[in-house]
Amino acid sequence: MSAPALSALAPFANGDTVIGPDYPPAPECRPQPGVPAGTLHAFVMKSGDSKLYPGIRRLENEITKRRDAFGNRIAAAEHEQSIAAPYNRTVWVYVPSGYVAGTPAPFMVVQDGHFYLSLLPTVLDNLIAAKRIPALVAILIDSGGGDAQGSQRGLEYDTLSGRYSDFIESEVLPRVTAKTGVTLTGDPDGRATMGVSSGAACAFTMAWFHPERYRRVLSYSGTFVNQQSPPREQSPRGAWEYHATLIPAAERKPLRVWLEVGARDLHADDPEETWHNWPLANQRMAHALAAKGYAYRFTLSRDGRHADTRVLEHTLPDALAWVWAGYGG
Repeated sequence: MSAPALSALAPFANGDTVIGPDYPPAPECRPQPGVPAGTLHAFVMKSGDSKLYPGIRRLENEITKRRDAFGNRIAAAEHEQSIAAPYNRTVWVYVPSGYVAGTPAPFMVVQDGHFYLSLLPTVLDNLIAAKRIPALVAILIDSGGGDAQGSQRGLEYDTLSGRYSDFIESEVLPRVTAKTGVTLTGDPDGRATMGVSSGAACAFTMAWFHPERYRRVLSYSGTFVNQQSPPREQSPRGAWEYHATLIPAAERKPLRVWLEVGARDLHADDPEETWHNWPLANQRMAHALAAKGYAYRFTLSRDGRHADTRVLEHTLPDALAWVWAGYGG
């Protein structure tokens, strides 16, 4: 698949940037001498204990294997695409060095937590020590498994509703406090969400539907495309609706959003009418946010691929610092 020419994409707004094609890791991605390390805790959540997500698994049949002319999976009816199935999910909790018990801590919820385990704690150690971000707790949580339409991960991450945020609020955060002893702030300005791919769309969804809970969003290769399944009447094109209808039609919300996408991200050659072109969808997100006056930053990565770890290691420290700018604690 060839990447689209930059001139073929939407015009750039002020503050949007193009980076690459070389991506050396930022120095904050490596342990630095004299920097104290935070503590990493882990625990497992079982589907049988969840009232909101008891668990599903995608069926593999002729209906769920359907693709359109560009290779995009076509959503099936709920009863045709999945069945009840149990899952276990792991949650890792990073607690910064020097945390004082009882102190309300700012925190960040990170989808697909395993993806960041080898990187994020070190970056946080270094940024906190340099006072570029507050001394925050990071909750790295895995999905319930699978991917895309019909899966538990797809249900959690690609659905445009407040359900996943409710799950985090009512079932995850209390467990974090019970397992680690940390006190988590209730101030929405001290709560951030982060993810890659569908986890990034989920991060935005958490803040969009509940800005009284979350106001800072960090998105890599966001799946702001038509991947919601089962379909919902309120958002017939899934997360494509964010930039097509929802953001333009709504009053500006008190959100701060950092977005990245690779020029060679998924379905980069697909025409707009497929509602499944990742680079185009993310640029449209940037323009929708800019038009409404949001605090946002958008980065297009030359030669960047989907969920490109080179880009992540190159940009994450500065992205985190930008997302947390202005937080007063």
